[in-house]
Amino acid sequence: MPQTANADDRLFDDNPRAPWDERRPALLQQAKSWLADERKRIEQAHRQGGSGTEVVNQLTLMVDRLMLSLFRAAVSGLPGEGPSPCALFAIGGYGRAELNPKSDIDLMFYYRARDRAQVEVLSERLLYLLWDLGLEVGYSVRTGDDCLEMAARDITARTALLDTRFLCGSPELCREFDRNVYRQVRDRNTKSFIRGKVEEREVRIRKYGSSVFLLEPNIKEGEGGLRDIHSALWLLMVKYKCRSIRELLHKGVLTEEETKRIAAFLDYLWRIRNELHFLSGRKNDQLHFDKQEKIARFLGYRDNRKAPAVEQFMQDYYLHATQVEHETSLLFNRVLERDRRPTGFGYFPRRELEHGFYVLRDELRIARPEVLAEEPRLLMRAFLLSHRQGVTLSVALKTAIREHLHLINDHFRRDRQVNRDFFEILRGKGCSAVLRDMHHLRFLNRYIPEFERIYCKVQHDAYHIYTVDIHSLFAVEEIEKLWQGEYAESKPLLTSVANDIEKRELLLLAVLLHDIGKGEGKNHSEKGAVLVRTIARRLGLNKEDSSRLEFLVLHHLDMAHISQRRDLHDPLLIEQFARTMEMTETLKMLFLLTFADLKAVGPDVWSEWKGFLLQELYEKTYEALERGNFTADARSERVRNRKRKVFDALVEDYGERRVKTALRAMGNRYLLSHRSHEIIEHLRVTFERGKDTLGLKIEHLPDRKYSQLIISTLDTPGLFSKIAGVMAANRINILGARIYTHADGEVIDLLQVASSAGEIIDSPARWSKVEEDLRAVLEGRVRVESLVGKSRSRGFVVEKARPRYPTRIEFDNRISMNYTVVDIFTHDKVGLLYDITRTFNEMNLYIGVSKISTKVDQVADTFYLQDIFGQKITEGQRLDEIRARLIAVLDSESAEG
Repeated sequence: MPQTANADDRLFDDNPRAPWDERRPALLQQAKSWLADERKRIEQAHRQGGSGTEVVNQLTLMVDRLMLSLFRAAVSGLPGEGPSPCALFAIGGYGRAELNPKSDIDLMFYYRARDRAQVEVLSERLLYLLWDLGLEVGYSVRTGDDCLEMAARDITARTALLDTRFLCGSPELCREFDRNVYRQVRDRNTKSFIRGKVEEREVRIRKYGSSVFLLEPNIKEGEGGLRDIHSALWLLMVKYKCRSIRELLHKGVLTEEETKRIAAFLDYLWRIRNELHFLSGRKNDQLHFDKQEKIARFLGYRDNRKAPAVEQFMQDYYLHATQVEHETSLLFNRVLERDRRPTGFGYFPRRELEHGFYVLRDELRIARPEVLAEEPRLLMRAFLLSHRQGVTLSVALKTAIREHLHLINDHFRRDRQVNRDFFEILRGKGCSAVLRDMHHLRFLNRYIPEFERIYCKVQHDAYHIYTVDIHSLFAVEEIEKLWQGEYAESKPLLTSVANDIEKRELLLLAVLLHDIGKGEGKNHSEKGAVLVRTIARRLGLNKEDSSRLEFLVLHHLDMAHISQRRDLHDPLLIEQFARTMEMTETLKMLFLLTFADLKAVGPDVWSEWKGFLLQELYEKTYEALERGNFTADARSERVRNRKRKVFDALVEDYGERRVKTALRAMGNRYLLSHRSHEIIEHLRVTFERGKDTLGLKIEHLPDRKYSQLIISTLDTPGLFSKIAGVMAANRINILGARIYTHADGEVIDLLQVASSAGEIIDSPARWSKVEEDLRAVLEGRVRVESLVGKSRSRGFVVEKARPRYPTRIEFDNRISMNYTVVDIFTHDKVGLLYDITRTFNEMNLYIGVSKISTKVDQVADTFYLQDIFGQKITEGQRLDEIRARLIAVLDSESAEG
């Protein structure tokens, strides 16, 4: 902590005998010039490698010197000249001498009531000077009674007074404050203060994210940030009646090693915060995406084969945050443990367990920590006993486990008893809490060393909210929620399938390890499958379970990919996928793993639409597996039966000739893709349309959070592009589309749509406007380009800077017999689907199926295409031309609106 500047350290020339109004302009100009030079010097020291502590000290000393010089000038010439009428204190962060470049400067003018008039003049002079210098200054003007009253009412005010530091003014008032205010604020109602700070910490963590591992962490208020350190120190200072870390050390409250660790924690966070403030040009504690990359470069990180520089930096940040969180939790518990000690005979009886373990006050404890060194397998037994008894691990036991992690070696990992205990934990209810403890204590990293490769592993995108390890643990929790019935009403099929799983422990192991390959770089599914072979051997899994575990890790992305980006009405696709699954038990596990994986990514990733697609793929594949003989389907017989049912249902209303003509015009692809009742509904819309331009039916599906549109019209060039443009202009998201053009020119387009927030649009007026626009465009009365242009001119605001990746186009000519499948990965924007479909139309390409998948700000759109002759596009030059045209359109500034 820097020393308060010397009182004789005069920075500015001043004539104290002149009136204040005459002196002030010169003082302000001198102060501005000096402050600019000092800031420039300190930033240069920071850029040249100055530590966080050095820069914080220099900034604090700079403000101290400024404050003393301006206070001296302001106090001169006050009415009734005499001793200073107040003591000026730094409080809060400034009081701790912990100023970062854009930190608030909090001051308190402490005075006696009789000097109020003088203090008002003095404070006004000083504060207006500081504000005119552009400093963020908070202030209070208080007597001793004011301070005590505020501290009694507000725990934040009481906390701020714990961080007071005398700057200048009356030494006598400083001593009075210390004697009459500070000691009372610190020493009275200790238990109430501790309880309040614990509650405050819980509220803060909930507000800023209940995990260290957030995408854009807050380095001050978030878990593992500066406030965790401050809170722990406040508790210790109040509990042990100390005023500084140094005093805590001298009293033996903190050890030398603990004070060094705290200093290192602060230094690391201050260096990052200093750079964050310099980059932002303002007070900012949020590590936003764009700042993460710049800070990584500043700290010397460089891209390598394993990970980009920014991911390496964020991984180290999370590692540091976990250490801060662990250390401060220990300090919190040290204070709370003393307050929880029993005061009466027979209070909370001790319950003895095996191997010296016992339960006391809902905590698992161990009589002799050294027994862990004598019998290392008890490290795993501790977690099992905690799970069996439904109690938490005591802080002392957690510390003992951490201190004995070095005993976990390959012999331990292959120990049959150890592995039996581990699988018993996985089989039991609520095992995710135990896995969280294992992860927190870094036991999991030692027991499954491959897991350490994803520990705090960052994926620098807007899609993955958590680090890879935390995402995997959250995915385990999602499976447990199914077993606990939390999704019984909203997801009955998933709940039923989860309860039908034979080997729950194997499913959970697959979920825990599904992303294990991400520590190895690209192609993580394949690399993860190789890793789990070794893990399965160590854990003693039999051949069948090992193979299934490997299969699940290798294929854990397949169901999401196929359901969201492939044509689920293609029977060949379903048959191919069913052959891959081989067994219904494997399909069930993969279904559940896919659900958990999607749910655990982040709050904006799972949607009812994705859930519906996933369920459709599961049900169709399950039916194919149960049928067994994949080639037994007599498709021609199915088509005949379907036509017969449709004819029988419609002939009375619309006549034999009209219905037969319509059925003859339908292709087998359409007839095989939809059940009889769906085809009947489509034909009713077409027949009711008659000679009108447009037939439209809207069905809202609240449980799925989207609406189904049936659009009937006659084929025209670029029809789907026009539909997509109208939807974009009306701010309606198309989730998926199937496009059918019959031989007689009749078109049936089936669209699934929702709002941009993923909700149903149920406003009749809005749908009336959509129908009006669609009819006007189809009749040529309005150009779709003008509708989309107006929509873009209304603005499309991206809330935050996000990492941008280049547009990527991939072609697949194997997955479908009749279509070329195009996957487009790009950034979301107004009218994106319109831009894509318009480009296809300009290139004379016909769209059969469209699947739209949005991941926060990125999309993965899939289109099934044919050329003008109804054939696949296979020529390399033509595919290159399509790719080039799409990239030019999607990456152009003009397309963004």
